[in-house]
Amino acid sequence: MRAAMADAEVGDDVYGDDPTVKALERATAELLGKEDAVYMPTGTMTNQVGIRAHTEPGDAVLFDQNAHVYILEGGAPCAISGVLPRLLPGVRGIFSPSDVEAAVGTSHPFFPATIPAPVKLLCLENTHNIGGGSIWPLERLRAVTATGRRLGLALHLDGARLWHATAATGISEAEYAAPFDSVSVCFSKALGAPVGSCLAGSRDFIARARRFKQQIGGGFRQAGIIAAGALHALTHHRQRLGEVNALASRFARDLAQIDRIILDPATVETNIVRFQLRDVESASFVEEAHQRGLYMLPSGPHAVRAVFYLDITWDEARRALAIIADILGADILRALPAHAAAGPSAAAAATY
Repeated sequence: MRAAMADAEVGDDVYGDDPTVKALERATAELLGKEDAVYMPTGTMTNQVGIRAHTEPGDAVLFDQNAHVYILEGGAPCAISGVLPRLLPGVRGIFSPSDVEAAVGTSHPFFPATIPAPVKLLCLENTHNIGGGSIWPLERLRAVTATGRRLGLALHLDGARLWHATAATGISEAEYAAPFDSVSVCFSKALGAPVGSCLAGSRDFIARARRFKQQIGGGFRQAGIIAAGALHALTHHRQRLGEVNALASRFARDLAQIDRIILDPATVETNIVRFQLRDVESASFVEEAHQRGLYMLPSGPHAVRAVFYLDITWDEARRALAIIADILGADILRALPAHAAAGPSAAAAATY
């Protein structure tokens, strides 16, 4: 990958003449079954440009209550697009057609649709980060998007980890992406590229998106240097993600056997392992793990997130398990206050 980046042919992306960026955009659009794509520095930018391109300030947008675009992107839907989030009661990020219908509601002459913010966009996330890498069942996805389409909504997919859903199910990225007007996909994270995401859609939509990319500072010059890394990842690394998913599942099965760990291994569908700690605060736990060379994130008072990617081996996963077991059996954690003697709640686990 680094050799490809060093040898990349470059131009000026702001003027649309960087050949490596253009090659990456063509390859991404083709893979997702869309007409065009635009390369940007981050997945947050592709998501937020997608929202902005679909809406006008004052519109309402439907998000799962734990969606990345809602919780983990710095309040950008409100700050950048001026839209009003309406939240859907998803379970591990997956909601129903009736949830969408209830959120949109119906108009009446005594309460016309123009009084509340009109709902213009429905967003889904596949796989779902806070849901623990959960995969949308294809028939549920089709039913929900068909309902959105019938209600006149545009459809956006946050597919940062769409590759993992394909690796787990064998359903192509294009089939998952087919119902959507726009799709965001990420080349960093598990695909292993250092920088970048693409937003894909129709030619007209992507032309509009390019305006907002530039508007919020996404125009970069010789971007082919980093686009070459993303193109290498797209070409060579997608095939390996089944191994990553399998490693996460194996780790989860062993992790669930450790005392003071609360985890149902069946919930680990892809590369994200979210678990809870019985009578242990996650902040102190991950800090101690960090000191021992194991990097995880707290995701609530008692909840922890561990993510697997291409460079992790089973030997390293075994060392991680040993570190976790040692920390949870050490005196250093026994004196920590616990917010819930019976263990963390589901609500706490969904905080981040």
